[in-house]
Amino acid sequence: MKISEILDRRAIKVGMEAATKEEALKELVGVLANVEDIGDPKAIGKALIERENLGSTGIGQGIAIPHGKTDRVSRMVAVLGISKKGVNFDALDGEVVYIFFLLVAPKATAGPHLKALAQVSRLLRDSYFCELIRKCGSAEEVYDLIKKEEERKHF
Repeated sequence: MKISEILDRRAIKVGMEAATKEEALKELVGVLANVEDIGDPKAIGKALIERENLGSTGIGQGIAIPHGKTDRVSRMVAVLGISKKGVNFDALDGEVVYIFFLLVAPKATAGPHLKALAQVSRLLRDSYFCELIRKCGSAEEVYDLIKKEEERKHF
């Protein structure tokens, strides 16, 4: 599975406006709702908050990978958000988060959900790549950068 297969170009938001964890999740779900039919966005937002209550998905180094499951999607979908100012997301290292990679999967799946989490983690492990993402000025630039990185690393 490639990230570019689950991430629609329209599901990339450069310049997130959120200042809090809840606002960030709401903003990401709003982007998803503009791309996919997800029914009530509040239900997905609630599932994401419940997941965050188990432990922050802010993995450190300015990255968060919020994720959840719902019956409202038929396949794995993703949203990538980039904040220029950073958001306090209760990350494991206590730092603010600049790159958000939201994953939403159907409730009945486990394998693809875990594979996608692993792929995103692998992609964002490279701090230089993350810096390049943060410098992108448009969704198109971000998507092209991800595609090139997948080709280079043969994901």
